[in-house]
Amino acid sequence: MTATSPTHAEDYHEGAIYDLGTHAVSAEEIVAFATRYDPQPYHLSHEAGAASFFGGLVASGFHTAAIWMGLYVRALLQGASVEGSPGLEGVRWLAPVRPGDVLVGRCEIGEIVANPLRKDIVTIKKKGSLVRAGETKPVTTLVLLSRFRRRDAVAG
Repeated sequence: MTATSPTHAEDYHEGAIYDLGTHAVSAEEIVAFATRYDPQPYHLSHEAGAASFFGGLVASGFHTAAIWMGLYVRALLQGASVEGSPGLEGVRWLAPVRPGDVLVGRCEIGEIVANPLRKDIVTIKKKGSLVRAGETKPVTTLVLLSRFRRRDAVAG
């Protein structure tokens, strides 16, 4: 991540890459998330996970996306002039996330598009990923569209 986090649309540049930090995943966290939001057996117990295709307890893909979002918000959105999101272009769960995994978040800036109807707003395509510490292959990838205000629009 840069020394200061970007706060307005003009602070982002295509191709820039931001380190979002790390998150250690615990069995308790996996089960708690699954119990509330994705109660499939292999997310709820070691025994059910062992009997499944996964061979053990694994995090919900939605849980991993939420982990990335938490890292992203804490690393890049504190004090930012963000105006929400029109959605995701895609999410991929490429490898199971297990208890004890330490996930490293990353965000790469893709296309930056001016809003044709509102000159004060820009949509920024952000390519996110989570990788296990010490590895290079992502376990989760996503493309998030974020709306940011232009600095001069906020000041004026």
